[in-house]
Amino acid sequence: MKSISLFVILLGLWLLMSGHYSFLITSLGVLSCAFCVYVARRAKLIDKEGLPLFFFPRLFNYLIWLFKEIFISNLNTAKVIISGKIEPETFTVKASQSTDVAKVTYANSITLTPGTVTTKIKDNMFEVHALNSDFGNDVRSNVMDKKVKWLEGDQ
Repeated sequence: MKSISLFVILLGLWLLMSGHYSFLITSLGVLSCAFCVYVARRAKLIDKEGLPLFFFPRLFNYLIWLFKEIFISNLNTAKVIISGKIEPETFTVKASQSTDVAKVTYANSITLTPGTVTTKIKDNMFEVHALNSDFGNDVRSNVMDKKVKWLEGDQ
């Protein structure tokens, strides 16, 4: 079932990004997606971590929230740079996620948000570099941690 899901996801993405729908091009797309699924099955990459289907029911809501946070953080980063009030800090924050894919999603979400970068992941502790303490306080508030925990399926 996961192989079929992976094939449908790959083919859907391929069709969206291709923009060419002639018989030959579409056939080659189907073959390339089928080959990718075959390679993934042979490499035993299709598992709960390799294809996190448990993310999909809540992913759209999380992405809307993340894009809003990225936009707000862009504005705040521009204000800090223009004002020259850059006081970088490095701190650690605990991740409450139980799966590796959720931990990586949390670390990447911190890095995607301007003004903060995840520099190290060790066990459940993330080292984060922030442009100033306001950005650090945003990460330390654990709002993003709770959102990714929710995305993972835990309340």
